Amino acid sequence: MQHLHSCKLCPRLYAHRQLQKSRYPNYHCLPVASFGDENPGLLIVGLAPGLHGANASGRPFTGDASGATLFQCLYKFGFASHQHAAADLNEMQLTNCRITNAVKCLPPQNKPDSVEINRCNPYLRDEISQLQAASVILALGTIAHRAVLKAFEMPQSTSRFGHMAEFDLPGDLRLIDSYHCSRYNINTGRLTLPMFEKVFSRIEQLLQ
Repeated sequence: MQHLHSCKLCPRLYAHRQLQKSRYPNYHCLPVASFGDENPGLLIVGLAPGLHGANASGRPFTGDASGATLFQCLYKFGFASHQHAAADLNEMQLTNCRITNAVKCLPPQNKPDSVEINRCNPYLRDEISQLQAASVILALGTIAHRAVLKAFEMPQSTSRFGHMAEFDLPGDLRLIDSYHCSRYNINTGRLTLPMFEKVFSRIEQLLQ
C-alpha cells in the first residue's frame, strides 16, 4: 500500500487533484489524512474531501457546510474543542474522536466510482484496525457504510444502510449510520440538526 500522501493508485483522482491544484494553487489538493485523537472511542467516516472543504484545508470536514454541522455537534457533545470547523488548524482539538473519509481524494462531482472506493479501502481498514474494543464507528452516508463493511469483509446484503441503524462488528466494535451532514441533506430537511444530535446522543450512550 502506497504512503497516503504520495498515493497515485487512482489515475482519475490523481488527474483531478492536479487539475484543481492548477486552479487553486493555495489548496491542499492531496490525499486528506484522518484527523483527531490517536486513540479514539469514536471514528467518524465520511464520503470524500469536498472541493472547497478538506481538499482546500487538508483536514476532514473543514471549510464547507457539512463540516460546520458536524463540528457543531462534536462541540456540543464534548468531542471538539471549538464549535466552528474553520477554527485554526493548530487550535482545533478532538477528544476521544477521529474523523476520516472512505475516499481520501477529491472525486469529480463528489462521486468516486466503485474501483476508487475499493482501492482506497485498505487505508480505512488500517485506521479501523487501530480501534480499541467497544469503540463506535459512525458512517455518514451509504458509501461510508459500505466502505466500513468492506473493511471487515462483511456482506453488504445483510447489513443495509439506514439512518440510526446499528450493527455489531468484529472486535467488539459498533457501527451506527447517519445520513450525511451535507448541505443538500440539511437544506432539503432529510437530515435536521435535532436528528443529527440524536445520533450523537446514541453514540454517547454506547461509549458509556
